[in-house]
Amino acid sequence: MKFLIVFVALFAVALAAPAAQEAEIEVLKSDVGPESFKYEWKTSDGQAAEAEGKLNNVGSENEAIAVRGSYRFVGDDGQTYEVQYIADENGFQPQGAHLPVAPVA
Repeated sequence: MKFLIVFVALFAVALAAPAAQEAEIEVLKSDVGPESFKYEWKTSDGQAAEAEGKLNNVGSENEAIAVRGSYRFVGDDGQTYEVQYIADENGFQPQGAHLPVAPVA
């Protein structure tokens, strides 16, 4: 009998809990070519990203892609975080208000 009461109580709590809401895609664009790309997406829960990339020095030994973009998300603390970045032959270089800045030597 105790088991039944506990089971019914847990079942009632589970039904009363708010259901997780699924995010919906609000924007979804992309354009991909042989030497460049561009994309953008945004969801209803506050996430978003965009980037643009280009292949530099096509056909040479120094062929490399350079990308410039950003992404945004809502953290567990409810705060919205945004990162702008460049990724090229010098590596991944992010910038954001919440990221530490390296001292200049």
